[in-house]
Amino acid sequence: MILKIDVQRRGVHYTKNALQVIDPAVHQLRSPNIFGARDARLTPVPDSLLLRDGSSIVVDPTPLERNPYLVDVVDGQLVLTDQGEVLETVDFWSKPDFYDKKTSSGVLMNHVITARPQRINVFPSGFCYFWVNDKGCRFCDVVNHLKQQRAELGIPTRQNPQDVFEAVREALKQPGRFTTICLTAGSDTRGAEPFDQEVDYYIEILQAIGANFKVKKFPSQLVATAFSEKQLARLYEETGLSSYTTDLEVLDEELFEWVCPGKAEWVGYREWKDRLIRAVDIFGRGNVGTGIVGGVETAKPNGFTSEEAALRSTLEEAEHLISNGVNVVFSVWVPRPGSYFKDQKSPSLDYYVRLAKGLHQLRVKYGLRVDFDDYRRCGNHPDTDLARLL
Repeated sequence: MILKIDVQRRGVHYTKNALQVIDPAVHQLRSPNIFGARDARLTPVPDSLLLRDGSSIVVDPTPLERNPYLVDVVDGQLVLTDQGEVLETVDFWSKPDFYDKKTSSGVLMNHVITARPQRINVFPSGFCYFWVNDKGCRFCDVVNHLKQQRAELGIPTRQNPQDVFEAVREALKQPGRFTTICLTAGSDTRGAEPFDQEVDYYIEILQAIGANFKVKKFPSQLVATAFSEKQLARLYEETGLSSYTTDLEVLDEELFEWVCPGKAEWVGYREWKDRLIRAVDIFGRGNVGTGIVGGVETAKPNGFTSEEAALRSTLEEAEHLISNGVNVVFSVWVPRPGSYFKDQKSPSLDYYVRLAKGLHQLRVKYGLRVDFDDYRRCGNHPDTDLARLL
């Protein structure tokens, strides 16, 4: 667990020997993603890694000058090394069967949906309207990255529901590969009520996906804006969606206004929290979550100057949400080249280990499971890896 956190914190660099192991027919190379990488490039390197216990690790290729771990070949095995020491055997993600196929409209299916080892990802659109007046989240590079990615790879700016239906149908033909489907995109403020158009589009996409299932509800997660109760009721009643996540990003009202000015302008910190708690009445306890970008609360110049104070404050706010049935998970903050915080530095490894333990202990205390975002279905949240202990 500690190794996984630090690899996410520092990134990886693939040696020439490691890159020679790649078999494009077998391994999943970097596929379209909603976020960019630390090297700010779209290079054909492995999408990510599996650790020795079979759990996934979501990590970026990182320039050598930033002190990443190395993925190398030693004695014929792919390994993770640091300062010349072999720490762990690893493997590249295997490529799903659907990746090189096309939809009936001629679009490559891996440009419509992508995969983690046990999850189908759908990124329906490539824009966040908080960026219209330059109020996008300061750690985020989604708009800058998607402009580059969609231009270079020829990915549609907005996915067609029929293409999504066909790609998911093909993915589900591979026995035992996938356990869930996750949708996420940027916020869309438009509509009679703010975010109505975003909700309409998600309903359309989810209904297209649901046409592949014989049952009303299917294993799924939507990571989206903090919607009103009316909007959430529509999502729950009109689709097969089974879990809902809306990310606060940072658990502090003043820092939220600085780090997430668009979210603060359109919804606000307290209302965002209230909407999360009210969503539990619709989706059920443990089926609602919020993500935080762990460590961004220490960003300069307005963040906490003490890791101890940052941790204490974050866990106090997290307990309020978890005690009300809302899961709180974190991803390791990676200062990305296309973000406002590109020159910042994430906190220490010790900070992340304590944050992971703290969030896990709160879930134990309140008996809250996190099945839709655990180590199998996501793999990007160090704290939910510990859900295996529940």
